[in-house]
Amino acid sequence: MNVLITGGAGYIGTVLTKNLVNHPEIDKIIIYDNLSRKNYNLFLGQRLPDEEKVQLIVGDILDIRKLKKALENVDAVFHLAARVSTPFANVDADFHEQVNHWGTAELVSAVEESHVEKFIFTSSTSVYGASDDFISEDHIPDPKTFYGISKLRGEEHVKRLLKKRNALILRCANVYGFSRSMRFDAVINKFMFDSNFSNRIQIHGDGKQFRAFIHVGLLIKVLIQSILNEVPSGIYNVVDRNLQILDIVDVLKEIYPALEFIFINQHLKLRQMKVNRDSALRRYVDYENPHTLKEELLDFKTRFSF
Repeated sequence: MNVLITGGAGYIGTVLTKNLVNHPEIDKIIIYDNLSRKNYNLFLGQRLPDEEKVQLIVGDILDIRKLKKALENVDAVFHLAARVSTPFANVDADFHEQVNHWGTAELVSAVEESHVEKFIFTSSTSVYGASDDFISEDHIPDPKTFYGISKLRGEEHVKRLLKKRNALILRCANVYGFSRSMRFDAVINKFMFDSNFSNRIQIHGDGKQFRAFIHVGLLIKVLIQSILNEVPSGIYNVVDRNLQILDIVDVLKEIYPALEFIFINQHLKLRQMKVNRDSALRRYVDYENPHTLKEELLDFKTRFSF
């Protein structure tokens, strides 16, 4: 199987490539990335096993000519390329639209003219907006941010593939955990960095707001099984934990006993989101998490240089 990964040099793509290359079912991996984040960690350090499987194409998601050429002889696509922000961020409206909406539109158009059989789009639970009740796949999306709006508009293009290809729209929770191509704007990752190096974290609001989360390693298992297993086309939530921000702080205090924390605008009640873990995807993909949050964060701590 030949696989193309848009955004393959990014936070999730780096871990996906490292794991996917070990699977004998995969003959070739094409990393399609414009390297706009200037993060070259995927290309440095320890060499990948079966490195001859891996090819880099430096290209923009809006370049449909290059996309069409890159898709030649490709069997499956992971569409990870995106302008990413934390779930409730609301900045860079035009950039979100260009990449998440129109970039997805261009890719889908190119896929429709190709021989690609499987298409996996990593969307976001941000498309649901906010809710005090648990959200499931049949919940009507109501995004509240530019990021969530752009992701939902991208989904509308992917929906064209649902009856033409084996296409999956995976609405992923807030991703955290170590990757060689780190993101430190996501809440748990930022908390870990600040705890380790500053011994102080900032909590926005009262800290009682819930968010849905999934560890990057667990998400990679979902992505790989989704491409290797028989999963019907459709829209699926990919969530492992629903945590209050204060729950995360409690675990961090166990790991860093001297940790200090301050509240920013503590009087404000921020939007929250809780997503039902019992996704229909679990009928086809096994992603039960054997680790506690503390175990995951302790492992994360070992990845810091000092």
